[in-house]
Amino acid sequence: MTTGKKPWSGRFQKSTAGNVEKFTSSIHYDRRLYSYDIEGSIAHATMLAGQNIISQKEAKKIVSTLKDILKDIEKGKLKFMAADEDIHMAIEKELIKRIGETGGKLHSARSRNDQIVLDVRLYLRAEIKKITALTTSLQLRLLEMAKREIKTIMPGYTHMQKAQPVLLSHYFLAFGEMFSRDIQRLKDCLGRLNVLPLGAAALAGTGLPIDRNRTAKLLYFPEVSKNSMDTVADRDFIAEFIFAASLIMMHLSRFCEDLVLWSSDEFGFVEISDAYTTGSSIMPQKKNPDVAELIRGKTGRVYGDLIAIMTILKGLPMTYNRDLQEDKEPLFDAVDTVESCLAIFTEMLKHCEFNAAKMIMAAKGGFSTATDIAEYLVGKGMPFRRAHEIAGKIVSYCLKNEKGLDNLTLKEFQTFYRGFADDIKNIITPDKAVNSRKHAGGTATEAVLKRIKDFEKDIRKI
Repeated sequence: MTTGKKPWSGRFQKSTAGNVEKFTSSIHYDRRLYSYDIEGSIAHATMLAGQNIISQKEAKKIVSTLKDILKDIEKGKLKFMAADEDIHMAIEKELIKRIGETGGKLHSARSRNDQIVLDVRLYLRAEIKKITALTTSLQLRLLEMAKREIKTIMPGYTHMQKAQPVLLSHYFLAFGEMFSRDIQRLKDCLGRLNVLPLGAAALAGTGLPIDRNRTAKLLYFPEVSKNSMDTVADRDFIAEFIFAASLIMMHLSRFCEDLVLWSSDEFGFVEISDAYTTGSSIMPQKKNPDVAELIRGKTGRVYGDLIAIMTILKGLPMTYNRDLQEDKEPLFDAVDTVESCLAIFTEMLKHCEFNAAKMIMAAKGGFSTATDIAEYLVGKGMPFRRAHEIAGKIVSYCLKNEKGLDNLTLKEFQTFYRGFADDIKNIITPDKAVNSRKHAGGTATEAVLKRIKDFEKDIRKI
């Protein structure tokens, strides 16, 4: 594509310095918006013709040529040059090159200020739908794993200390809930960004008789923006999206942290397939959970994208400023990172085997059913604080005598409280402890199976 003269050259007496052109160019990254720029331009040309701002013949010629340009870009026949300032000017220059001055009429009643906001909104609308689908696929994978591991008991942790036994299925569904909130945030963000900005022009609107509702209908926007100054200044939707992406990454990172720990010899809870791990260049025995570690690491770069956009926006005067050109690189990076991480993580989970024997063995340790002793005593009418104290003393006794709770005799229990009966032995087994928590949201098999059923219905609605 040729560079040609600048669209603002009428005001200027000197050509732009080469270094300035290079410094201000954004074509090397905003070229990915080409299809959205053309989509918006086709709708704009159609509206202009409908309002008799350009003729129907001119609009037909513009639309037809834009479609040809789109095909040529997609086939690789049309290349963007470093000298092309941005995606808007690159396409407009090519349009004018092909059909002459008629192509110059396309920019009537719009500015690059509202044009770029349109392109980004169209792009992000499509990417949010894609990320929502990827997140839903991950939830479906977790649901399958929850069904498969419904009998697997593991130790639940707080403060990285064994706390209480839980079902592995309950653990998987916990992340399912996190990703449900992520999807809801994406939907909320989509609702706020799905507003037509075109028509705001540079900042004050246009004196030409445009029909913004017609353009909105052509581009499937349910509403138009309500203030032209806010329209070209607004990048809230980008910040909101990257925040939502950061939370998705944080949830992935927490899951990955557990997988990294669980795959170690110290835990041995999970075996990740060789296909999703790597080895050491010096230590032959090593099998490293690099995919999980990289996802954990990439979370930091998405956080960086969030800080970048918030810093870009924090001191800008109204309305449009060239600083806003910098909004796209963190946005594109966040989109690319979260999509690749969701896809590879979901794929990796298909190739993880969980060691039920080691998990139940670990669940039996750490006095993880001590709370059940306290609740047993509460069931006999004892105040919880006193019951807690007695259970704590029993644990202390076990530590001093190197015993587990399941090794204590009834006589030993009764030295701490005479009301203990033979049924205490049934209370302190991991499976009994797990299945005593039958309430909604609890880890009992009964409660988890119900949640699996309801969760599956919720996912199918997305």
